[in-house]
Amino acid sequence: MGQSLRSANFLIESRLRDAAKGRVNAYYELGIAYSSGSGGVGIDLIEAHKWFNLAAVNGVGRAQQCRAEIAEEMTAREIAEAQKAARAWLGGMERRAA
Repeated sequence: MGQSLRSANFLIESRLRDAAKGRVNAYYELGIAYSSGSGGVGIDLIEAHKWFNLAAVNGVGRAQQCRAEIAEEMTAREIAEAQKAARAWLGGMERRAA
């Protein structure tokens, strides 16, 4: 594995750990990574929408705009899948906090 790929994987893994701790900025940063393909991940609009949605409901205003922009490129089914994934993440957060 090349150095840049290891660095990219570390960045995403780090953001996922931060997200699991409820760090809202990590939600937004993951949305950016998945919507742009940065951080060594492929573009995945469903994942991006999920993370932007989580950031938006936690008060990150710029996440609302990003979510709206990528939603224009998604089907209704993809948006529904992203919303379901966001609810599942929130449900997991509640279980981790209990």
